[in-house]
Amino acid sequence: MDYQKYLEAMRREIKPALGCTEPIAVALAVAKARETLGCMPEKIELQVSRNILKNAMGVGIPGTGMVGLEIASALSCVAGHSGYGLEVLSGAGPADYQKAREYAAQGVISVGTKDTEKKLYIEAHVFAQGHEAVCIIEDAHTSITHVQLDDQVLEHHTSQTLHPGASAAHDLNVEGIYGFVTTVPAQELEFLCDVIAMNDAIAQEGLSHDYGMRVGKVLMGGRTMEEMTLSEYVCAYASAAADARMAGCTLPVMSTAGSGNQGISASLPVAAAARKLGADKEQMLRAEALSQLITIHIKSHIGKLSPLCGCAIASSIGSSGAIAYLLGGGLREILFAIQNMIADISGLICDGAKSGCALKIASSLASAIQCAQLALAGVSATHLDGIIADDAEESIRNLANLGSEGMNQTDHVILDMMISK
Repeated sequence: MDYQKYLEAMRREIKPALGCTEPIAVALAVAKARETLGCMPEKIELQVSRNILKNAMGVGIPGTGMVGLEIASALSCVAGHSGYGLEVLSGAGPADYQKAREYAAQGVISVGTKDTEKKLYIEAHVFAQGHEAVCIIEDAHTSITHVQLDDQVLEHHTSQTLHPGASAAHDLNVEGIYGFVTTVPAQELEFLCDVIAMNDAIAQEGLSHDYGMRVGKVLMGGRTMEEMTLSEYVCAYASAAADARMAGCTLPVMSTAGSGNQGISASLPVAAAARKLGADKEQMLRAEALSQLITIHIKSHIGKLSPLCGCAIASSIGSSGAIAYLLGGGLREILFAIQNMIADISGLICDGAKSGCALKIASSLASAIQCAQLALAGVSATHLDGIIADDAEESIRNLANLGSEGMNQTDHVILDMMISK
């Protein structure tokens, strides 16, 4: 078996990120443009796709106590470093946060929507002393495709995509993923310990302090793992991390397929379930790899951004398959869990990154455990159930079509509602 294909897919799609990846991608574009300009901009003009705007309007920007693209761009101008990728704001401190607030308050940053079919598109123009610098990011959160200073093009790359919302194809399928996770030498998966450790830290932060809706902290209710059911513990632990992240906590997370919340809900439920079930380290790592790869596989069909909630329709499906594995299931039960999840929560919408994401994560993970338990009992949704097909791979393709084609108008309606507020 070609183990490297699967290992490279995980290494490519699992990355550290500080803050919600949509405003952070905008901050990355602004940082690159500002560095190209060579001085502090006098004015910033942003043109972004509707999905970027939707996911950036209501989420906290780390350390600032504020939300939105204006403060993300301002902080990036003050303290951003494009070389840090999705951790572009990691060098910022308290003095920078104050400077960014003052800069944003000047009203020199404008945000508009770009007329584009691309789900992920960011165009940052910065101006100073009669000069203009431009940076464009397309299709992936760190994919800089164009850099320009005045009339001089410094970088230009053609973005390759399968359709307006698609991610890079990884040539994966669930059967191959299962073969990989059950046979790869366990030491090859050791890097996933770093994923769990980083995301564990922000979960503990969310359980210890009052962030956002306090979904995880309230669900935990001061109880220990031993006092909780599997579903209660998994839902509380993972949603606490999202509580902290969406409220602007300054701790980074390991993102999966371009989303920190997907990284949280692909990794922490499996780690929490492994602890609760008493699984050993090797079992946990194999289950983690299974969850991550199923998430990556599904997102390669659906795309980085979608009208559908990525935590529900990708990473929670990955977690459900992994929990089925931890409960003693094999390939048959993992496929059943995937089918059950698609039958159950395929219509959960994404109405932007915000504190309520923690609630959606808790709900989708409760379904993930329920669907895994049903799978272990030999129960699977059949082709008679809505968009479910005869096999899980076709069901995944149906899910992708629902998100990328069937719900295009949904994004417009959601964003109009958000803007009208």
